[in-house]
Amino acid sequence: MTPVHTRKKGKLYRYYVTTSVQKLGPETCPVRRAPAGEIEAAVIDQLRALLRTPEMTVKTWMATRKDDSSITETEVREALVQLDPLWDELFPAEQARIVQLLVERVDVAVESISIRLRTEGMASLATELRQQPEHRRTA
Repeated sequence: MTPVHTRKKGKLYRYYVTTSVQKLGPETCPVRRAPAGEIEAAVIDQLRALLRTPEMTVKTWMATRKDDSSITETEVREALVQLDPLWDELFPAEQARIVQLLVERVDVAVESISIRLRTEGMASLATELRQQPEHRRTA
């Protein structure tokens, strides 16, 4: 999908439109276009939920250990857990950087959205969070 926008009466409307719809017409895809805000909110919601799962903690820990064998599973879990309450305090540019770091692919269907994460991105984020000064961890 490709991001597009239009303005009507001074208001900006953002969408994601499938490439096939752009090239071949609206009958080529049942999704056609999706409101950007809804897609982005759903991706962030799924991402935040995934970061809290034990499976993601273990996968991230295993990936992080490749670069830092001293990191513990507990440190990775704490790093991932601290991101959720801080998310809303981050600048939009930082939120976008983290999403781009973590998300490899987003698949949009008529009734669902699924995301595939970058394991190396998860490891990089866990390392970044672990290196934050202690006062920021409790903020």
